[in-house]
Amino acid sequence: MTKTLLPSLAIGLVLTACQPVVDEPAPQLTQIEVKDFKASGLIAGTLPDIIDALETGKVSSERLVNLYLERIENIDKSGPRLQAVLSINPDALAQARALDEKRAAGEVLGPLHGVPVLLKDNIESKDTLPTTAGAIALKDNITGRDSPLVAGLRAQGAIILGKTNLSQWANFRSEGSMSGWSALGGQVRNPHMLDRNPCGSSSGSGAAAAASLAAATVGTETNGSVICPSNANGIVGFKPTVGLVPQQYIIPISVSQDTAGPMTKTVMGAALMMNAMATTTPNQDYSAGLQKDALTGVRVGVLNFAKGESVPITALFTKALQDLEMAGAVLVDIDEAPEAPQDFGKMSYDILKYEFKDGVNKYLASTSESLVSTRTLQQLIDFNSAHKEELALFDQSIFIASQAMASIESEDYKNALKIVQQATREDGIDALLQQHNVDVLIAPSGLVVPRVDPINGDVWPRDWPGYGGYAARAGYPHVTVPMGGIHNLSVGLSFIGTKHTDADVLAYAYGYEQQSQRRLAPQYLKNAEDLPGVKEAMNP
Repeated sequence: MTKTLLPSLAIGLVLTACQPVVDEPAPQLTQIEVKDFKASGLIAGTLPDIIDALETGKVSSERLVNLYLERIENIDKSGPRLQAVLSINPDALAQARALDEKRAAGEVLGPLHGVPVLLKDNIESKDTLPTTAGAIALKDNITGRDSPLVAGLRAQGAIILGKTNLSQWANFRSEGSMSGWSALGGQVRNPHMLDRNPCGSSSGSGAAAAASLAAATVGTETNGSVICPSNANGIVGFKPTVGLVPQQYIIPISVSQDTAGPMTKTVMGAALMMNAMATTTPNQDYSAGLQKDALTGVRVGVLNFAKGESVPITALFTKALQDLEMAGAVLVDIDEAPEAPQDFGKMSYDILKYEFKDGVNKYLASTSESLVSTRTLQQLIDFNSAHKEELALFDQSIFIASQAMASIESEDYKNALKIVQQATREDGIDALLQQHNVDVLIAPSGLVVPRVDPINGDVWPRDWPGYGGYAARAGYPHVTVPMGGIHNLSVGLSFIGTKHTDADVLAYAYGYEQQSQRRLAPQYLKNAEDLPGVKEAMNP
């Protein structure tokens, strides 16, 4: 989860018209840099490419796992040191060999047979891997349990390659936090520009998918933590309808907003992952409607009120609108946002604090007493106070504020939840869809990410493009697709629908993706001064 203190993470400074020009060509890197950092061959491909290679015998699962392990060692642990991967499954190679044997015997478990996948490290798997939320208190939390989404992936033959780094406690520990940092894993780096914010608590999953450290990754979102890192790292991220992917055995924040979602290079990859992860809809094929002409005649609501004021981002958004029209969509301008109720931001934040206290207490109580000594939120607070390395960069103000909340049986909680859900559902997204007679809503997914700042924490521009906060609070489906870049930093286009229109939203996103093809490969620039002309301008 990224910041939830204000609607849509809208905090910080305003983007200005003096930002870099749009869609610049990638800078020419030296041959050594390209060879060492940029993915090549099969692992540079998409999830469908990798599935095809396994099915046709071009690569074995064992070879594939070894390729990813080598790349993690060369890119994540050394080289640019992305620090996107927190732990490796010690049994991954053995599982790959067993799956190769099954394939040779004609026993193919499903489309993901032999495919290596990375999980965000708040999702449990029964492998010999702890589920830590990036926190020292949970460093030994080996549960032996598969979250239902992991069981679904495993049933189709996927290999859990390891766990990804994240914003500690899914970015719900401090109001002064820094996205992508955890005490166990350090700071995740953005592979497009290494000093830039990877965004969102699923930052490790976003960076790992973009940098080809696995065939696909899984993130979780409460408010922006699949969409924001996908936007920042230049990949496709899908936040499904809440409840479609079960929340069991995932370290919680909010029972009303939490969901896991796939993070991949393409929409087809996300849909294939959903077929395994969405265990509540076993007969739904989320890839079936992914056709190039999926947007033909579709009425698309253009959220002009949510496009922001950044000139480069609005220029990319204008190009995206042109792509949508070329793909057959009918564009409908929507200029006015639904009116938010009084104290909407405060109530939204309070809901998360109520639900976190309840959920984390229940989760901790379910862990092994011999492996996890912190059994309550208050004990976590006390543990962190006694372990100063946990508080080296920022405090635990959200933990303390959550501990002070009453029970979820309180009338204040129930009233706030009712008001916020009505505002974002019936009076929000549903009203926009119905009043304008449109099938889906679109807006930019977010901003051009700022630098990582260990002194001030996350410093976001005040003008945050997009409508993801409403989709998150409503629990409605939301997918982001790359729509280009600004000085090699990616920005995405969001598609938002009503409850349980997940397959349709993915199909519309696919139609746009096939028309636009604007995903950027990471360049592993150290900072903006690696860009042509910038270094000279900075140092005349």
